[in-house]
Amino acid sequence: MSSYPFQNIEIKWQKYWEENKTFHAAEDSSFPKEKRRYVLDMFPYPSGAGLHVGHPEGYTATDIYCRYLRMNGFNVLHPMGYDSFGLPAENYAIKTGTHPSITTNANIENFTRQIKSLGFSYDWDRCISTCEPDYYKWTQWIFLQLYKKGLAYEAETPINWCPSCLTGLANEEVKEGRCERCLSVVTRRTIRQWILKITDYAERLLEDLELLDWPESVKLMQKNWIGKSTGAEVEFEVAGADGNGTGKFLKVYTTRADTLFGCTYMVMSPEHKMLGELTTPQQKSAVEAYVAEAAKKSDLERTDLNKNKTGVFTGSYGIDPVNGAKVPIWISDYVLTSYGTGAIMAVPAHDERDWDFAKKFGLPIIKVVATKEEAALLGGGDEKKGAELLRSAAENPGEYKKLCDAHPEVFSVANECTSAKDGYSINSGFLTGKSTKDAITQMIQFLEQKKCGKATVNYKLRDWIFSRQRYWGEPIPLVHCEKCGCVPVTEKDLPVRLPDVKSYQPTGTGESPLAAISSWVNTTCPVCGGKARRETNTMPQWGGSCWYYLRYLDSKNPDEFCSREKEEYWMPVDLYVGGAEHAVLHLLYARFWHKVLYDLGVVSTKEPFQRLINQGLITSFAFQRKNKTLVPTDEVEEKNGAFFEKATGEQVEKIIAKMSKSLKNVVNPDEMIQKYGADSVRMYEMFMGPLTVSKPWNTQGLIGINRFLEKVWNISEKPMDDIDIKGQLADKALVSLRKVFAQTIKKVTEDTDSLSFNTAISQMMIFINEASKFASIPKAMWKDFVLVLSPYAPHLGEELWQKLGAEKTIAYEKWPSFSEEFCKEDSIEIVVMINGKLRDKFEAAPGTDEDTLKKLAAETDGYRKFTDGKTVAKVIVVKDKLVNIVVK
Repeated sequence: MSSYPFQNIEIKWQKYWEENKTFHAAEDSSFPKEKRRYVLDMFPYPSGAGLHVGHPEGYTATDIYCRYLRMNGFNVLHPMGYDSFGLPAENYAIKTGTHPSITTNANIENFTRQIKSLGFSYDWDRCISTCEPDYYKWTQWIFLQLYKKGLAYEAETPINWCPSCLTGLANEEVKEGRCERCLSVVTRRTIRQWILKITDYAERLLEDLELLDWPESVKLMQKNWIGKSTGAEVEFEVAGADGNGTGKFLKVYTTRADTLFGCTYMVMSPEHKMLGELTTPQQKSAVEAYVAEAAKKSDLERTDLNKNKTGVFTGSYGIDPVNGAKVPIWISDYVLTSYGTGAIMAVPAHDERDWDFAKKFGLPIIKVVATKEEAALLGGGDEKKGAELLRSAAENPGEYKKLCDAHPEVFSVANECTSAKDGYSINSGFLTGKSTKDAITQMIQFLEQKKCGKATVNYKLRDWIFSRQRYWGEPIPLVHCEKCGCVPVTEKDLPVRLPDVKSYQPTGTGESPLAAISSWVNTTCPVCGGKARRETNTMPQWGGSCWYYLRYLDSKNPDEFCSREKEEYWMPVDLYVGGAEHAVLHLLYARFWHKVLYDLGVVSTKEPFQRLINQGLITSFAFQRKNKTLVPTDEVEEKNGAFFEKATGEQVEKIIAKMSKSLKNVVNPDEMIQKYGADSVRMYEMFMGPLTVSKPWNTQGLIGINRFLEKVWNISEKPMDDIDIKGQLADKALVSLRKVFAQTIKKVTEDTDSLSFNTAISQMMIFINEASKFASIPKAMWKDFVLVLSPYAPHLGEELWQKLGAEKTIAYEKWPSFSEEFCKEDSIEIVVMINGKLRDKFEAAPGTDEDTLKKLAAETDGYRKFTDGKTVAKVIVVKDKLVNIVVK
């Protein structure tokens, strides 16, 4: 047998596919809608490091599925492109002095080479790159539609600021108080920003999740990020020095309006717009110092429940609208300007943060909610009785006082705050004795009648900070005119191109490097023709990735971002595969833009991605110190089966970790392809485990897959018999092989359709192990096996198909069918249980009747041994599985 020549085969067929445009997708109207599939990978950022073996996992999965679909008569769109704007390329340019376009294009070239070397069936004619002017022309066009629709606005606003990248970050780009790019600690800074009103779409983004076939975990992450809550806005009138109202109002948002009687102070965020007018002269210096300190903290640090609470009294008071009580107004950094109204009413008896704050600063605590358990205590174990007792006593002040005195454990403030989730109002005037649900409803009615509050729906979701103070991004297509104000660039003048400059150093002043390029900045106003300045902020990386799936549909169109005809032909994306790290950022932004385009009538679907799959990570090994920090693999040595850090001699633990350049544990696919072949790499990545589960790379497993393909090649070198495998076969061994073969076609068909690729490969291995025992096998059987193998090992599949005499590519051959009759087992194993314990086994034909199974069970040695001298009380038969004998 000749050795499996994967190097020659793979180069040969990759060249064939490219020259013949084998996977070019056309909008062929002969395919009905149900026979069209749009399968999409989340496109990569082309970093200088190139691909590691984790990247092709999702690409391989979608490629197998696309090849399977084509062979089942589907018209398939499967494109690839590059998310090529963003900070990494700019940071590299600053470091090396190389223009980001040069490094980005070089990286794209390398990525393309690597992706093609794995034989993926992409339609490369549709390839896009977000940093190309003919692409970002349409990103700018979409921004203009947002602007014209009132969904883009300019504001001086506090933002997350990365002191290393020298740019603003959206909340979603801050992880545990650090910049997700460079891990620097994020601070707060107020600068001019362009902001998109994603909050206008909050309810639709929430509701339409129900239309999608997405992992529940991703849906839940989006729901939590949107954070819908139902409550009330309440206006507290600001008190003057004489204690009377001033006509000024401080508005708060609360989900628990029923607790207003327990409000003992108010808290504003340090950025609140009314802070200046509410700060008294005596408190001015303390407040200003506190505001400066708060600006150094990230939102995450500020809202950490475990952190030490800090704050400063403003000197002003608010008047509680339900009882006229004067409540002091404080500022504290645990209140964010981005949530609700940027001010809260504090009910310390029932909120942990408020409790900690009140205890620290000696503020009053009033308990206003009794729990259900406490109501039961009042009623001698009966919650309803206790609630009725509360309601009755509330109508008689004397009786209520007696009740309070008799049950201090219910009415007094305990040593810790009490949950106010659900219970009964106490110490709350007209609400006392009412259930939480009724109390909330009645309090909101009271506030609306007094015109000092109203029912409100609130969202945690904040408007999207869309500006970046960097060079390598899409210019925002607006100009600033002294006469006309902010004016959009006319659509015929798009794209607004990035100027080709030598300096990309961020200014750190809140303006991008573009602000220093006077020849580019200075322009004329599209409206009046007078002097104007271009907008110098650029778009974030997310701008280009919000809509790239649409440009694939019509990537060369110079007149529109996508023709309606092609959009209607392919959309929505039927299967979208990518990392779970995009559960909020990219997916939420893309859904928002798509809904805007839907409202504009330029796309036909409410949602862009119908089905979503998150592939698991392919991990590697690393070493961990006792303090949980990681050590690069090249700084560790092994001694007698244990591992030690070379520099310190400290023993370290070998663990599974994410592949990382810094840990020196990245596996390069180029090296693996060169040694074992692309088909081996593809199949191993799918064989490692279920697609959605993370699993560690092990090159020994790759070697095993390579040996399997070597076996396949060796069988192809054997003689092939022209035997009718659907007819009567005299050879018992061949009948057995036919059964395994039919089971293989069935299993691979079902598992490929459900993306269960690892178990499909296992079944192929079973068949090849059986087929290897034969000196020759039926040609018809081999042809069908090659067909089902080909999506998994496409280079080998093409070569074997050609060896069988075919002249055309295997890519569009018909997927084979299987016979259920041939899949059936000739006999199955039946277990014999005596009083629930396994005592023997026997073989029987599938479908054998109960009486026969009882008889066969009684003939086994185990039956005789464990029933000897005993009385059989009962026999239970589970058809095709077991016989259970109950004996006394």
